[in-house]
Amino acid sequence: MKKKLVQNLSANTLQLVINQLFGVLMFYVLSVNLDKDSFGILNLALTIIFTAFNILSFGIEQTVIKKVANGDNVRSVISIYAFHVIFTGFLFYGILLLAKFFFTEQILLYQLILCIGAGKLMIFFSTPLKQVTAGMEKFKLLAYMLVVSNFVRGSALITLSAMHLININNIISVFIAGDTLELAFSVYLFNKYVGVPISPRWNKNEYALLLRQSLPQMGVVLITSALARFDWLFIGFIVSAVKLAEYSFAYKVFEISLLPLLAIAPMLIPRFTKLFKNANYMPANLALVIRIEMVIAAFTGLLLNMCWNPVVDLFTGGKYGLVNTNTIFLLSLCLPLIYLTNFFWTIYFVQNRLKMILRISMIAFGINVIGDLVLIPILKNEGAAIAFLASCLAQAVLYALKNNIDELYSSLFTVVKCIVCALASGLLAKQLFPNPLPALVTSIIFYLLSLILAGQLKLDDRQNFRKILNW
Repeated sequence: MKKKLVQNLSANTLQLVINQLFGVLMFYVLSVNLDKDSFGILNLALTIIFTAFNILSFGIEQTVIKKVANGDNVRSVISIYAFHVIFTGFLFYGILLLAKFFFTEQILLYQLILCIGAGKLMIFFSTPLKQVTAGMEKFKLLAYMLVVSNFVRGSALITLSAMHLININNIISVFIAGDTLELAFSVYLFNKYVGVPISPRWNKNEYALLLRQSLPQMGVVLITSALARFDWLFIGFIVSAVKLAEYSFAYKVFEISLLPLLAIAPMLIPRFTKLFKNANYMPANLALVIRIEMVIAAFTGLLLNMCWNPVVDLFTGGKYGLVNTNTIFLLSLCLPLIYLTNFFWTIYFVQNRLKMILRISMIAFGINVIGDLVLIPILKNEGAAIAFLASCLAQAVLYALKNNIDELYSSLFTVVKCIVCALASGLLAKQLFPNPLPALVTSIIFYLLSLILAGQLKLDDRQNFRKILNW
């Protein structure tokens, strides 16, 4: 079990590193080769498409992983899910074709939505294969499926940039080609290494059952999809494409900083599903996992703020560094909160506490929307970041308060301790050393020492963590 967990973590981490590397390269190439207005419109189009396809998933993705991990018939699950993505995908794109009448004054935006949407439709069609593979804990196979699109698109955009051929038409062609190739490659790998027939099938009773099982999660997906990108849409449509370009750059780097969580999160659902079936599981191990995650999250935020201005302004010619200093600081405060929320969400999801998850998501969404409506017109990008931070804080606090495991009652204090250690270390290092590199090194040393003094790093952590690997 330990060997399999380590292999899964390694495979998932590797694909994330590859995807994030090429994602960063693509984002960088586009940000420096396009003017802020064009870059902002492109990000607005991507935001609309990603939000739409997240909603079209109906929350079935996590339900499928859970069903497969529980031992449900894989062939039946993938057949019903494949029918869902094909039916809803084509229905959505048909509606998209008719939507041209609503974009009479924004022709470029509509063309981008239509063309990029065609590529993302291919990615959407491959979702059942990936979720079933994740439920079977075949993370090495899943890694191969997930890296194709970013690898192709990243390589192509880097080549085009070197040849000074970056323009909207070439960008669209690269996106569609990469996404289509990912679908084809996923089908090939799934057929070869999983061997379950992919045959979309309509069955009224089974489809209705899948939707009922996903219904509470469907509400969560609708809310979290809007929550994740409402600020982008509001800035893009109400403020300006230029401000969206600046905010999307900061937010993209913030998303990249979540890499450690992205490596861990996909394995938690099948792992926790099996863990909570065992009446003899050790709750203390869960507390250690939270503490380790908080240490990593706060450390990531520390690095993000210490390196932001000198690194980003150097590589973007001063376009996106200094202008986003306050925004990235506010977003970095969300990191430990997101880690904690994801941890409790996974526990509650496998415990079928879905209605409670939905209620908390609705509260967080309301806070974010109200915050955006009030703060963005006044503070613009910083207002969006404050609203997002408030919603993350509300989610984390509410999830922690709903916890019924004694050993996890102190989780909020763990978050506060790690954030305070990171903030104090960064501020003190900057006061002592004006140069970025000495300040960075000093802040890391201060952070580690403060964690030890605060009891967040202990001598027996290594031994206890090895026990966790044997879950």
